[in-house]
Amino acid sequence: MNETHESENAREETFVSHLIELRTRLVRAIGAVFVIFIGLFYWRNNIYTFLVSPLSAVLPENSSIIATEVTAPFLVPMKVTLMVAFLIALPFVLWQIWAFVAPGLYRNEKRLVLPVMVSSVTLFFVGMAFAYFIVFPAAFHFLASVTPEGVNMMTDMDKYWSFALTMFLAFGTTFETPVVVVVLVTLGVVSVAQLKNARPYVIVGAFTIAAVITPPDVLSQLFLAFPLWLLFELGLLLSQAISKKEDAPTQS
Repeated sequence: MNETHESENAREETFVSHLIELRTRLVRAIGAVFVIFIGLFYWRNNIYTFLVSPLSAVLPENSSIIATEVTAPFLVPMKVTLMVAFLIALPFVLWQIWAFVAPGLYRNEKRLVLPVMVSSVTLFFVGMAFAYFIVFPAAFHFLASVTPEGVNMMTDMDKYWSFALTMFLAFGTTFETPVVVVVLVTLGVVSVAQLKNARPYVIVGAFTIAAVITPPDVLSQLFLAFPLWLLFELGLLLSQAISKKEDAPTQS
């Protein structure tokens, strides 16, 4: 009975210690985001101006970005600044997550998780940059060119923020495709052959997703659909290379 009681106490202590560590990691991650946000707060309007510059560049002289809510001029730049603060702190946040889960992982799992985390963050940032520097200018230029004569092209600053956030998430997630493919193949969920057979469905799905998410112009849809398809192909190539490397010692 004493041994059983001691074992239960040990489990409870371990559980409590894990909760305390989790709380510590969360506080550190949130604290990092908050500190960076405070540091950027003074430049919040400049950060928002940078975000809307692709649209501002194509607006006619008599058009501008407007605010339809009283609190929008204050809250929207704060939202954008908070997003930027989170992105800057993301490596530290992920490190806190890694430090919490790493002790419970096997060596082969650690070899998989760390590269996946690093590549995922990198590709997500690349996807956001692709949306901002390539897709936004092309889409806004097209929309400005088809605006009827006599109509002032304006948008609400909060709606623009919602649009930009949606596009960032869409393109950032799209650029995660190679990582998803490699992880699925590495874990044995699907094989490279099965993914190759699914290629036609992936292509149709890519164009369907692009048609739903992007603005109603063909150029923006192609900018999302083709990278999604090409990144899927990249994931296949990487998966093939990894599979051959793992099978090589067995064949010898």
